[in-house]
Amino acid sequence: MTTWLSSDDVLLDDRCPLPLDRPFTLGAASALGVSRRLLRALVSRGMVRRVGQGVYAAAQAPDTIEFRAAALRLVVAPSAVLTDRTAAWLHGIDLLPRSAASVMPPISVFDRPGYRARRPGVVSGERMLSGRDVMVVDGLVVTTPLRTACDLGRLLYRFDALAALDQFLRIGVNHEELLLEIRRFKGYRGVIQLRALAPLADGRSESVAESWLRLFWYEASLPAPELQWWEHDDLGTPIYRLDLALPEARYGAEYDGEVFHTEPADQENDEDRRSWLDRERSWHIEVFVKADVFGFRADPKPRLQQGLVVARRRLAGSTAYPTLG
Repeated sequence: MTTWLSSDDVLLDDRCPLPLDRPFTLGAASALGVSRRLLRALVSRGMVRRVGQGVYAAAQAPDTIEFRAAALRLVVAPSAVLTDRTAAWLHGIDLLPRSAASVMPPISVFDRPGYRARRPGVVSGERMLSGRDVMVVDGLVVTTPLRTACDLGRLLYRFDALAALDQFLRIGVNHEELLLEIRRFKGYRGVIQLRALAPLADGRSESVAESWLRLFWYEASLPAPELQWWEHDDLGTPIYRLDLALPEARYGAEYDGEVFHTEPADQENDEDRRSWLDRERSWHIEVFVKADVFGFRADPKPRLQQGLVVARRRLAGSTAYPTLG
């Protein structure tokens, strides 16, 4: 392919003219002698990753807040305010739409009244922001975590919106402050959704998938679940944890993502764990995977409802009086 790249290379190294620890643009790559065609090939091999529209980085480049800020400075005007998913990304929260697997979403910015960014891959407009709505992160002006959470809670699809609220609580946004902040958005687009979702937000949720599954749980009219519920062994040591649980009914629901639950060793561990919960603690666990939650027309609500019925019947059976004989 080229003198500095061979078929058995695992990662780019110092022979490569591209920077290995910082982001770069398509134009910068071209100036360094890496054509658009070669860059596409490096992306397809996983040696270079797309950071945003028109921005790339070597696979081994560290994904830090400083790195993300450097990437955004390549495409964002100094006068712009980063908002919505882009602001969340700069705050360390990944909320990319599922279409990002094939098409990187545009960068979301807003500028002072009368100005709009005119750049491919950047969505711009005007938004009413007060001084307390913005902050500076590594030289970039961005909406605060609280304001970003409110905006995403209003404007995203409701399942993604709850995931956004969960993740902002997880990084430190105060739940009471979030609930109080809703009042200022009276009359804004999406505020009804924000009012409905904000009370349900919970920083214990560890992933977008868990947030989606929990909203399906609520929409199935099930009692409010415990999140990250620990089950203990006979010595009182916490050993197994459930994503969603109704401890009094010994009923739980879990999401098995592709990253940690597809290898044979992972699946064996999952089976051992759930067998112990079933055998030793009489738990009934419903397990959901990507297709169950994110698939076209996916609707896990009937399974969630029926699972609670099964758990209740099992609990009733396990606590019945023994037959004397």
